[in-house]
Amino acid sequence: MPHIMRKIKGSWVPLLLLAAMATGCTVNRDIMFKTPTDLVYEQMPDTTTRELVIAANDVLQFRLFANDGFKMIDLVSEGAGREAQFMNRLIFNYTVEYDGLVKLPLLGRIPIAGKTLRQAELDLEEQYTQYYNRPFAQLQVVNRRVVVFPGGGGDAKVVQLDNNNTTLLEVLAMAGGVNRRGDARKVKLFRQDIEGTRKVYQFDMSTIDGLKYADIVMQGDDVVYVQPNPEIARELLQDITPVITLLTSVVLVMGIVRGFNN
Repeated sequence: MPHIMRKIKGSWVPLLLLAAMATGCTVNRDIMFKTPTDLVYEQMPDTTTRELVIAANDVLQFRLFANDGFKMIDLVSEGAGREAQFMNRLIFNYTVEYDGLVKLPLLGRIPIAGKTLRQAELDLEEQYTQYYNRPFAQLQVVNRRVVVFPGGGGDAKVVQLDNNNTTLLEVLAMAGGVNRRGDARKVKLFRQDIEGTRKVYQFDMSTIDGLKYADIVMQGDDVVYVQPNPEIARELLQDITPVITLLTSVVLVMGIVRGFNN
């Protein structure tokens, strides 16, 4: 028995090292979207619009009135009359398809992706002139959302964008701010262009110079990812603690057995 115990005791260190190596592969596995050090990030153009731009998969709430919206004003003045309630129910939603086109009454499939809401309204009013007298168009995107990873690793939040001009700083605030583990020097934005390709931008918001990025207007289906700082020591210790506890228990049992044998 003493010979066996000495053999087991001599293997403690190798066993501990093997356990650490086995558990080390789980360290920081909650960090997503790792990028190579030589990756060249996209540059946000200085001419970026400060308005919402319509994109594929957006759901548009569309209303159209003739005579520069006279009927709409007339319905408002009637208050909650039966006709006003009926007309307010006649609000239809239209989805922008993958190719940037939307199918609307009378006009058929027309291009709309890449335009701001105001640009699209003016364009629709011009096209509906052939059917209505002085048309008045109203557009609203009703399904916009942004996925925000605030830097905690596995935590994330889907932020609904009720305001058309919601900024990067606002969505970070709505997600609870940058997590204590997050690296404010590495705030990444994944955004689809009009062709549907995801472009990757990275901003340093750790200093006052980062304010120039804070006012970037969020678009539908944007992903904001604050890169977490690696926590190798803490997570490694957390992983090997059960192994250390097990080895300590084995040593204790062996000591008790040895005491009885003596």
